[in-house]
Amino acid sequence: MMINAVKSLGDRLASSPRRLWLVAFAILFTLSASWSFSTPTGGSPDEHAHLIRAAAVARGQLNGEEVMAPHTVGGIEGMFAETGVKLPRIYQDLKDVNACYVFRSENSAACAPHLRDRPGTVEVTTAAGRYHPAYYFAVGWPSLLVHGEKAFYLMRLMSALICSALAASAVVSAAEWRRRSFTLLGVVTATTPMALFMFGVVNPSGPEIAAGILVWSAGLPMLMSPDPHLLNRRLARLGVGALVLISIRPLGLIWFAGALFFGLLLSQKGAVREVVRHRVTWYWGGASLLAAVSALAWSSTHPDHSVIDTPSNLTPLTAARKTFDGGLMYMKQMIGYFGWLDAQPPAGTLLVWCGVVLALAMIALCYARFRDTLAIVGVMVGIVVIPIAAQAMQARQLGMIWQGRYLLPFAVGLPIMCAALCHERLPWGGFAWRRLLVIFGFSLSLVNVAAFLWALRRNTVGTTGPLLISPAHWSPPGSWVLWLVVYTLATLALGVFVAMPDNRERPLPQAPGAPGNGASQGPARLAGARAEA
Repeated sequence: MMINAVKSLGDRLASSPRRLWLVAFAILFTLSASWSFSTPTGGSPDEHAHLIRAAAVARGQLNGEEVMAPHTVGGIEGMFAETGVKLPRIYQDLKDVNACYVFRSENSAACAPHLRDRPGTVEVTTAAGRYHPAYYFAVGWPSLLVHGEKAFYLMRLMSALICSALAASAVVSAAEWRRRSFTLLGVVTATTPMALFMFGVVNPSGPEIAAGILVWSAGLPMLMSPDPHLLNRRLARLGVGALVLISIRPLGLIWFAGALFFGLLLSQKGAVREVVRHRVTWYWGGASLLAAVSALAWSSTHPDHSVIDTPSNLTPLTAARKTFDGGLMYMKQMIGYFGWLDAQPPAGTLLVWCGVVLALAMIALCYARFRDTLAIVGVMVGIVVIPIAAQAMQARQLGMIWQGRYLLPFAVGLPIMCAALCHERLPWGGFAWRRLLVIFGFSLSLVNVAAFLWALRRNTVGTTGPLLISPAHWSPPGSWVLWLVVYTLATLALGVFVAMPDNRERPLPQAPGAPGNGASQGPARLAGARAEA
């Protein structure tokens, strides 16, 4: 009875693509904004550098004087090349506001000094001064209208808005499949607590992850389940995702190329030809090429002159071995490692999230064809090998700097692709698939809330403080209880998407041997599907 009620609610939400996008956007923005308000200023990785860069770009300071500043990263000392810009004095204070609790997870954010908007400007340095300015202008302009700490929250909300819009478009793409409960579960699984955390703070990783989710979600159905009536929409979503992904940083080209390669590997016969012959494809392809040229030109004209005093024993082979040994840590960081990577989620979040991803992969492999198996294994190998290769190449110049979130724009493709293969290959009827998917979806919702609660606890009372957070030493705007309730409701609402009924607007193929979904079963399969629902 409960599943039928949730299914009916999901059906009403998806009555039109526009309504579904608006609902998905509202839910995702609520989740992202909850992280925006519940994270103390400067309480996320390198956010002070990105806030300074955003405020500078909004004021027309795309470049600045290079300043060599001492830094220690991963225990390795060096002189980092930063960019000097002129900003209000509060941005200078921002750089050290978190010094009393960052990397000291037992301390709450209550020890941080209060930020005040003081008159006058001062030169401030940022380590993000070489990054492409597009994202920073998009989130930095509110700092021209509002001053003080309120400007920081507004910039966070602008980033959350951009990321939520991209992820909502991915939800609509997933809902266009025939058995959309599978593909929607793939998108929900790809949107990890870490992804939502990065959506809600000022950091280019947020839109990079959201764009990665959109690229995989829009590209796979275009090649695996082609529909001429949906081609223009899918191309537009894929194009927007590609433009954002490529423009963030040079790695975006690799993430886009990976999604494109595996999409082509799984494509139906004739699907690529139809896409290439479409005129809109060339428009978006040209725009993506221009974005790539622009991003590469910016990167080549803004080299990193940092000097890192790397130990002589940190060879590429040593870095590769250390990265391989730390593989489990990188997996944790993709699911959720909050603050400045000093706040882990509960073990249940890691176990359930990994369990759902592995379950999707194992189910897909049970029914996979040869190319399907190559794609699944290929993405898994990429998730392991890419960090090893990147660290081996960069260790001598930059040290051991890799973090799990750097790989998320590519890794999100695993649950999305496995869910799409389940959609295409699994037989209808014979098993309560919908009930299993609903269990998966709401299990993810519960452990997502648990991760948010653990992050709140770290900020309000420290990791050694009481689980029930009483009394709170630091409190976000509106109180931590408010944001916990809001986040819980929004997370449960996101789980409703997984319970959506089949997409009746796209009839199943009736011809014997038609590709996907075991079409040879014909009307009997339809009856089984209705009985299952």
